[in-house]
Amino acid sequence: MSTKTDSSVRVTRVIQANPDAVFRAWTDPNQLKRWSCPEGMTVEDARVDLRVGGKYRIRMRGSEGQVHTAAGTYREITRPQRVVYTWEWEEEDHAVGETLVTVEFNDLGGRTEVVLTHELLPSAAAASSHEQGWQSCLNRLERLFAAEPGSQRSDAQKEDQ
Repeated sequence: MSTKTDSSVRVTRVIQANPDAVFRAWTDPNQLKRWSCPEGMTVEDARVDLRVGGKYRIRMRGSEGQVHTAAGTYREITRPQRVVYTWEWEEEDHAVGETLVTVEFNDLGGRTEVVLTHELLPSAAAASSHEQGWQSCLNRLERLFAAEPGSQRSDAQKEDQ
């Protein structure tokens, strides 16, 4: 589910994993490489300094070679319930200025409701574009924890051990 205003996007998704596992997927560079870009793209590099004031940087590449790099600073970290960080595109051709992302990880008894709010977007077009991107990223995150035997869920859980 998602809602959108001219300057913000709110997207929710239920993930088939506990909040601690989903929080780690959201904040561990190795796991970010597996899902933190829209479908059809890959994460080439993910760097995370997970502390208030620490920086992150995620470089994505599209199938036609286009590069999109998101970077920012962590403002709040409450493990495993919430993370707040700034978001800014490094490439000038899709820069929208510094925006703010808040992600809440709500415990649903073995499952996690992810509530993502992306604020301070400069226009309805930017909000729509970011909503599509986040929905696509969350599709990938959901598949990471898919419950089928032999799925990436067991791979993600092994990495956490």
